[in-house]
Amino acid sequence: MEGLDDHPLYSCKRCRNPIALRHNLLSKSFKTKSGQGYMFSEAMNVLLGGKREQQLMTGRFVVADVYCSKCKEVLGWKYLTAFEDSQRYKLGRFIIEKAKVLKEYS
Repeated sequence: MEGLDDHPLYSCKRCRNPIALRHNLLSKSFKTKSGQGYMFSEAMNVLLGGKREQQLMTGRFVVADVYCSKCKEVLGWKYLTAFEDSQRYKLGRFIIEKAKVLKEYS
């Protein structure tokens, strides 16, 4: 956690574990089960679940659930494979549900 002082970050709402830095936020315009979702280029202190194929609003993907490494809350998913060329920009990116995180300063 060194070097995070005064940098805005997103943390797990349940346990306050840091999940992502503000400068890794790519978009706030994603839809999730609980409503709005954020796309991040990187996430920290997370665990990935097993791979699964899923039909989402923008196409078919292989995704893995993203869990908080501290409390094991499901926070969203990570894109692993896109079956449509136009969606390949999402590969390796994380979608985190807004309802599952807090924006705060370390």
